[in-house]
Amino acid sequence: MTPQAKEKFMQAAIVEAQKAQAKGEVPIGAVVVHEGQIIGRGHNLRESQQDSLAHAEVLAIREANQALNSWRLNDCQLFVTLEPCPMCTGAILNSRLDAVYYGASDLKAGACGTIMNLLDDPRLNHQADVEKGICQKECLSLLQDFFQQLR
Repeated sequence: MTPQAKEKFMQAAIVEAQKAQAKGEVPIGAVVVHEGQIIGRGHNLRESQQDSLAHAEVLAIREANQALNSWRLNDCQLFVTLEPCPMCTGAILNSRLDAVYYGASDLKAGACGTIMNLLDDPRLNHQADVEKGICQKECLSLLQDFFQQLR
């Protein structure tokens, strides 16, 4: 995938994060891409749905499952503004995504290389490629601005 395509898809994830922010949610957004097309979108909805599972990645994966009518997301990539947590990384592995591209590292819960890398563990039945830092400044700025406004 070209750097331009990666940036284009991360920008779509950023739009999702902005939707979360407009709802008073932590601004995290995600999209799932298959054959160069977005087939799943999601943004954080934990507060509005009072659902601990309503992470952007999980919602985007669910929509992609529906689009392909399959729980398997082979040949699909996930773009997310913040490094996935252990729960979302489990969903990534279970859905068989090929690659994860994220913007900002999560120093408290990052499971794609910061605290641990579950996506590269050969003991598990699936692995996925990881690339970090796509539109990093913009992704990080969204989060920093959100939390600064809360204080």
